[in-house]
Amino acid sequence: MTIEMLYFAWVRERVGVAEERVNPPAEVTTVGELVDWLAGLDDAHADAFAERGRLRAAVDQAFVAFDTPIAGAREIAIFPPVTGG
Repeated sequence: MTIEMLYFAWVRERVGVAEERVNPPAEVTTVGELVDWLAGLDDAHADAFAERGRLRAAVDQAFVAFDTPIAGAREIAIFPPVTGG
C-alpha cells in the first residue's frame, strides 16, 4: 500500500520534505502506528514525530484521531495544531 504523506509547518522542517510516498508494512494499520513506523525510518523522522502528542492528522483531507485505520487511505497529512488570530 503506497501512501502519499504530507507534512506541514515544523513537521515539514524537521522531516526535510513537504511530501513523500511511503509503503508501510502490513502490520501498520492505524495513523498512530504509521507515525511510529515513520519515526523509525531515520533521525529526521524521529525528530519530527518525537512530540506525537502535539501532532494532528488528516486522512484523505478529513481530520482524524491517531487510532483511525489507514486501510484504503491515499493521502495522510501530519501537522501541528493550527493557531491564529
